[in-house]
Amino acid sequence: MKLGSRYWRLWTSAGLSNLADGVMKVALPLVAVRYTHSPVLIAGLGFAFTLPWLLFALVAGALADRWDRRRLMLIANTARAVLLALLTVATVCAAGSIWLLYAAAICIGVAETIYDTSSQSILPQLVERRALSRANGRLYAADLTANQFVGPPLGGLLVAVGVAAAFGAPVLLWIVAIVVLLLVPGRFVSGHARSTTIRADIAEGLRYLRRSTLLRTLAVMVGGFNFASSAVFTVFVLYAVGPDSAMKLTDPGYGLLLTASAAGSVLGTFLAEPAERLLGRARSLALTIVGSLLTVAVPGFTRSAVVIGIGFFVGGITVSVWNVITVSLRQRVTPHRLLGRLNSAYRLLAWGSMPLGAAAGGAIAQIWGLSWVFLSMGALMLLQLVGMIWVTDRRMDEAEAAAAEAEARESDGAEATIAER
Repeated sequence: MKLGSRYWRLWTSAGLSNLADGVMKVALPLVAVRYTHSPVLIAGLGFAFTLPWLLFALVAGALADRWDRRRLMLIANTARAVLLALLTVATVCAAGSIWLLYAAAICIGVAETIYDTSSQSILPQLVERRALSRANGRLYAADLTANQFVGPPLGGLLVAVGVAAAFGAPVLLWIVAIVVLLLVPGRFVSGHARSTTIRADIAEGLRYLRRSTLLRTLAVMVGGFNFASSAVFTVFVLYAVGPDSAMKLTDPGYGLLLTASAAGSVLGTFLAEPAERLLGRARSLALTIVGSLLTVAVPGFTRSAVVIGIGFFVGGITVSVWNVITVSLRQRVTPHRLLGRLNSAYRLLAWGSMPLGAAAGGAIAQIWGLSWVFLSMGALMLLQLVGMIWVTDRRMDEAEAAAAEAEARESDGAEATIAER
């Protein structure tokens, strides 16, 4: 199954965009330290980045179904490049401040919701339905490598060189990503009529999700996973770092431990397609839940960095396998005209559960201790297996067959309309 030149151009552009993201999201808080040493204000930058996913995700999905998705990606990257360029100029001219960084984080975050939603929704228009698992796997591998492996250390190095270098590099990367994306020919509209309002479009997407038992169950399971992982990783640094912690890791040791999860995630993108083929999708998804259990629960039983690192590595693999299989499924069973809105509803649920999980993790740790966070979230992760009662190979196959049949009927209807004219 060849993915084609258009896909690989999108892949290259997405990799460059994610590299820019990885550099910027490390550089911004490092630059913020020059303006304030308040832990609350520094931590608030992360909240500012994710806030648009809570406030703007559904609108981004509606836009992705109304407009050409490639054009929206171009607009989003252009906006990010311009905003960061202006921030670079202001900072170099001594006109920067922590509040200007907050404003930039929120605005760039809004552009990110548009880019990411459109990017995930455009893929079924670039590759054949049967090639979606491979296409998603290769795309996730590029995104993770650029965003989690190359971007963060490069961002730290560039901040040491200077603010202009740290902020200027993502601008240049986004510009190159724009140029590459311009080389992807074609129009990528969903076929959705724009005669309705944005509010009506969002409501239609939410109704579609609510009526699909399969997709709704998967969405709830994603929300549960992100709730548990957010609760654990919000407080894990207290368990791992410092002379008074259980693990007594240094800062570099902590960073190395977290890379185990990222390494597993990259490997998982290549294992997803073989696992789907050899084990079947339902069995593969069930195994990913068990593997993800290791990520959140293992610290509750051991202080060994090696054992916990292995748990993180296995958990990273399984998260990527889950993502490739379920995203490919959504792309196959959702009509093109609704895909942007459905993807944004998923993103809203994924990000929306994270602050709730973080609050729960902090409260449990404060009242009962850190170990209870890991154990209770492990139990919650295990509960996700209940969802597999509804997520079966038969249901997934039937949903795909129904979607393919509906798409064929729509195509035949469109050809008949043209013939009549």
